[in-house]
Amino acid sequence: MSEERFGEFVLVRRHEDGHVAELALDRPKAMNAVSSGMARAIAGACTALGEDRDVRVVVLTSTHERAFCVGADLKERNSLSDAELLRQRPVSRAAYTGVLELPVPVIAAVHGYALGGGFELALSCDVIVADRTAVVGLPEVSVGVLPGGGGTQLLPRRVGAARAAELVFTARRVEAAEARELGLVDVLVDEGRDREEALVMAARIAGNSPVGVRAAKRALRLGQGLDLRAGLEVEDAAWRTVAFSGDRAEGVAAFNEKRKPQWPGE
Repeated sequence: MSEERFGEFVLVRRHEDGHVAELALDRPKAMNAVSSGMARAIAGACTALGEDRDVRVVVLTSTHERAFCVGADLKERNSLSDAELLRQRPVSRAAYTGVLELPVPVIAAVHGYALGGGFELALSCDVIVADRTAVVGLPEVSVGVLPGGGGTQLLPRRVGAARAAELVFTARRVEAAEARELGLVDVLVDEGRDREEALVMAARIAGNSPVGVRAAKRALRLGQGLDLRAGLEVEDAAWRTVAFSGDRAEGVAAFNEKRKPQWPGE
C-alpha cells in the first residue's frame, strides 16, 4: 500500500495494485471540519484520482475515531468578512463537486458524526456504508445558512422531496438505524467495520470492467431526473461506448474460456 498526502489534511492510500484508492480525511484535531485549506486538498486529491486511469474505485474515509466529518469549519467562517466569504465559496464548493464528479464509483465509509458538509461529502458518493455509531444530518438552518455542498439537491434524490424537506427544515440529527431505514445510508455494519466493509465492496467493484463500470456510473448519473424515454437514450449512448471496447472483447472471451478477465481498461 502506498500513501500520498495532499496538503496537511488529506491522505490518499492506494490498495489492490492501485485500483482502489482511499481518500482519507485527516484533520483529527478539528474532527475533520472542512477549512479552506482542507477543501483545496480534497479538490486537488479528486483531480489527481480522476485523471489516474489505474484507479477504478475511491473509498472516502476518516482517520478520526469518533467522526467522519462535522462539516464546515465554523471558527474559520466566523473570522471571514462578507467579501472573504464570497471569495471562499468556490474553494468550498470545489471540494464537494470534486467528489461528486469523480468518474469512478465512490464509497463513503461513515462512522460517528457526519453532519452538514460532512454528510454532504458522503451524499456526493455513490454508496454510503455506515457503522452503528453513525449520526448524520444537515443542521445548517440552525446556524443561519442552508446546505450548500449539494445537500438540497442530493438528499431529495435519495429520499424524496418531502422527507428531505423535513430533515433540512428541522435540522435534526439521525442515528444509524433510522438513517438506514430512511435511506440516508445504504449499508449498515457493526461498529468499527465501516472502512473494512467499504474496502471489501471496492475490491469487488475493482474486479469488474473499468470501462463498463465508468460507463454505468455515467448512465446512472446522467439519467437521474429524466423521463424513461430520455433515460434509455442515455443508457444507449453509454452502451455504445463499451460495446466495441477492449474490455467487452476480453470479458466475453474470458467468460467463454472460463478464466478471470485481464481488463485492458480501454
